[in-house]
Amino acid sequence: METSSRTQDDAPAAELHVRAVPGLARIPAAEWDRCATSPETLAAGDETFNPFVSHAFLSALEESGCVSRKTGWLPLHVTVERAGRLVGAAPCYLKSHSQGEYVFDQGWADAIERAGGAYYPKLQVSVPFTPVTGPRFLIAPGEEPDAAAAAIVAGLRALRAETEASSIHVTFMREREWDQAGALGLLQRIDQQFHWENRGYSTFEDFLGDLASRKRKAIKRERREALGCGITIEHVTGSEITEAHWDAFFEFYVDTGARKWGRPYLNKTFFRLIGERMPERILLVMARREGRLIAGAINFIGDVALYGRNWGCVEDHPFLHFEVCYYQAIEFALANGLKRVEAGAQGEHKLARGYRPVAMHSAHDIAELSLRRAVAGYLERERGYVQAAMDEYATMTPFRACDE
Repeated sequence: METSSRTQDDAPAAELHVRAVPGLARIPAAEWDRCATSPETLAAGDETFNPFVSHAFLSALEESGCVSRKTGWLPLHVTVERAGRLVGAAPCYLKSHSQGEYVFDQGWADAIERAGGAYYPKLQVSVPFTPVTGPRFLIAPGEEPDAAAAAIVAGLRALRAETEASSIHVTFMREREWDQAGALGLLQRIDQQFHWENRGYSTFEDFLGDLASRKRKAIKRERREALGCGITIEHVTGSEITEAHWDAFFEFYVDTGARKWGRPYLNKTFFRLIGERMPERILLVMARREGRLIAGAINFIGDVALYGRNWGCVEDHPFLHFEVCYYQAIEFALANGLKRVEAGAQGEHKLARGYRPVAMHSAHDIAELSLRRAVAGYLERERGYVQAAMDEYATMTPFRACDE
């Protein structure tokens, strides 16, 4: 399916051609990545590359079948072109459910359906199954960011009408995009995660030295116990990752995912594809006991951050999850000059391990007026609750300054 429209305002805007493209295979990788990595897309942030909005990552989701009509994630990417050249884009999906998003709107769906309406399908602008902040309005070099964002949002609204979707949801967006979306009339929402930041540390011991004594001792004890029973840890990346590593990691992922969600979102083909296309951006942290791989976590390497994504194990050992997913991620970040570790959604337990509360941003555009009004009031109250929680969490971190 494809739709197109032209804006009607001024002469430069009238040159923009907006389409919905059913799949990244129809968009040249170089053109997509040119927008995803431009200064206009990444302005006011500290990164110059986000692995999750790359053509390689998103196309692997589609080609593996993890993202498809069958799984309830139908690709309909909004593109903005001028004279046949891509000048803006947004990764967009027509959704028939609210799974795999990590920004929860099931209550909104229940409300509209109890009133006799239909919440699905809806449009989701995001990276599927990936609760990581990153660009959502991808803008080519030299384009005016606000004008390009306005064209993308106009295209999303036209697509919403064309598909008879109830709403548009732009999740885990960057704060500047959140401000742009608010100015364009979308409803603004915040949530929180917990990230680790390098505050001038060179080694893990430097980081521990910044903690209150009791917390420092607790982390040292956890690390000792995690590596009991002769467990060793391996960092594997790039060409070092073998088929045996992928086989083991996928076994861990499926076992843990089945217990956690019932059905894991990602399949083995997806991991094979990203292993082929972006191996230098992947870190596997693997735990081995008596020669056998027993647990592991996959991380993606940005230019300033390490992004922890999925974990699994086939043996349970105290604190091994914390060691593999949190402490080893910090060790890798320190060794490779990265500024922070983003270890995924949720997890107040991360506070005690040196991770701090950070705001997440999303924007929502709901066609049905009564639901829009109700959601707007809810989000205003929710923003206050989230900010209050973040303020309280900020006083609960294990750093010495919090004890003074």
